[in-house]
Amino acid sequence: MSKNLAYYLMAIPAVVLFAAFHTYPALQGIYYSFTNWDGLSLVYNFVGFKNYINLFKDVNVLNSYLFTFKFAIIATILVNIFSLAIAVGLNSKIKGKNFFRAVYFLPNVLGVLVVGFIFNYLFANVIPDLGEKMNIGFLSSNILGSESLAWIGILIVAVWQACAFNVILYLSGLQTVPIELYEASSLDGANKWQSFWKITFPVIAPFFTINMVLSMKNFLMVFDQIIALTNGGPGRATESISLLIYTGGFMGGEFAYQSANAVIYFIVIMLISVFQIKVLQKREMNM
Repeated sequence: MSKNLAYYLMAIPAVVLFAAFHTYPALQGIYYSFTNWDGLSLVYNFVGFKNYINLFKDVNVLNSYLFTFKFAIIATILVNIFSLAIAVGLNSKIKGKNFFRAVYFLPNVLGVLVVGFIFNYLFANVIPDLGEKMNIGFLSSNILGSESLAWIGILIVAVWQACAFNVILYLSGLQTVPIELYEASSLDGANKWQSFWKITFPVIAPFFTINMVLSMKNFLMVFDQIIALTNGGPGRATESISLLIYTGGFMGGEFAYQSANAVIYFIVIMLISVFQIKVLQKREMNM
């Protein structure tokens, strides 16, 4: 009894803090989503599902969803391809692989905004100057100033930084592959690609599932990179859902309206994550 009481007493502070700074604000946001509160005035009225209905009619909201989905899908695919390739290379017998592991993990230690501001300077100054000196046309202009190319700059930064964490997860998965399987496959005449596809990938399939789900979730919530690089511009070309909720809710007097947007956003991310887990886990069982 005394041990159980001690466990409960240790858990209570964490539960209270989580409820106070996470659960209560989330429930409060759901409550405000059914009102017309602007975030500042003391008086507001209940409007029912009006905010939710208007969301599906708002062109800016629909464009932000399209941009975010496009960005998240492409970034998730690229991150997992590059991360897995790097992890396989680092797991092989190369000299100084521990040094390279530390180097590849370094971007994960750096702050997202700091990295974003650094790349902003590179895209705006260093790369255009280099392009002009080398007479390379497509490098001579700042891609962050182009409505059609700005998202690529954000994609480069996000993928570069996200690879660091995913590489570590894939390296952990590669440590679980028995060496005996590789030895047996080599005796059977299997090449490296066959060994990877028939042995390595099936064994690390759970790690692939984790990386895919976490990557998609994180990229759907992209915010810091956009703030540091384009702030949603040029125009509204790179305005993600998170940025729209922030600017509209806290700076545009649309607190209740964007609260409704946040509720829909949460449901969408949850459904996508559950769908990914079910599909990928089913694939694991069939491998």
